Amino acid sequence: MLSRVSFALLALTSLFASGCSNSQSTIVCTTSLIADATKRIAGPHWKVESLMGPGVDPHKYQPSASDLGKLSSAKLILFNGLHLEGKMVDVLEKPAKGRRAVAVSRSIPETDLHRSEPGSETIHDPHIWFDVRLWKKCAGVIRDELCELDPAHAADFRANAEAYLKELDDLHKEVLAKAAKLPAEKRILVTSHDAFGYFAAAYGFEVHGLQGVSTASESGTQDVQTLAKLIGEKKVPALFTETSVPSKGLEKVIATVRETYKIDVRLIAGDDALYSDALGEAGSTGATYIGMVRHNIDAIVKALSP
Repeated sequence: MLSRVSFALLALTSLFASGCSNSQSTIVCTTSLIADATKRIAGPHWKVESLMGPGVDPHKYQPSASDLGKLSSAKLILFNGLHLEGKMVDVLEKPAKGRRAVAVSRSIPETDLHRSEPGSETIHDPHIWFDVRLWKKCAGVIRDELCELDPAHAADFRANAEAYLKELDDLHKEVLAKAAKLPAEKRILVTSHDAFGYFAAAYGFEVHGLQGVSTASESGTQDVQTLAKLIGEKKVPALFTETSVPSKGLEKVIATVRETYKIDVRLIAGDDALYSDALGEAGSTGATYIGMVRHNIDAIVKALSP
C-alpha cells in the first residue's frame, strides 16, 4: 500500500507528465521566503502563491491535494533546491509541458556553498538565505526568470529587482553593524537545528544546532549531552528556539546544563524566537524576508549582550 507521501508524489508526477492546467497565470513558490522575494519583483503583474505557509518546516513538508492542483496550474514554479524540499525535488526538477521549475539557488557558485556534513561532496546546506549576499543571487534568478516568462513587463521586473537588491545591500550592512556590537567571544549562537551556518560565516558567529542541517533527523541523548557540555564550558547565556521547529529538545539541553553545570541558561522563545526555515504570520516582525533577518539579529544581540 502506498504511503501518503508516495501517493502524493505519484500524483504530482502524473500531473507534471500530463501538462494539464486550469490557468497559466500563477507563479508557485515552495517556501514563503521565495514567495516574498517573487512578489516584490513581480509586482502586480503576476499572482504568486506559496505552498508552505508561515511556520512550516520544509524538511518535513508533505504536499496536499490542493498543493498538487496549484503546481499543475502554475506557469512557473520556483523552489529553493539543495535538497531543502526533500523528495519533492525529484519531481520539481522534471520538465513538463507548458511550465518551468527553477531552483533559485542555481546561480550560487559551489565554492560559496557549505557542506551539510563533514566529508560530504554532493549534499550542501540549503539555508542560503541567512547570508543576505547569497539571497541577492537568488533574487537575480527570480528577476531573470520573470523577464523570460513575461518579456512585456521585463522593464518593471528589472526596476523592482534593482530596488529590492538595494534594500538587501543596506540590510547586509545593518546586520554587520549590529553583530559588531557583540564582543567576539559572546557570538555563540545555539539553536534547535543547524540552520545558521551561512549566517555564522557572513557575520562572524560560532553556531551550534541540536539537530543537523535537516530536521528530518532526530536528536538523541548523546546530542543533548554534547551540546550541554559546550554550553557549560563556554557559559553560553541563552539558547534560541525556532518558529518552525519544536523546542522540547532544547528544553532537555537546558535541564542538563542547569543540573550538571549549575548555570542558569535562558531559553529564548515566543516573540523573540528565531525565524529559520519559514517567514512569520502576516503582521509579525518576520512576515517578510527583510523583516525576518532584522528580527533575528536584533533578538540575537539582545539575548547575548553582556
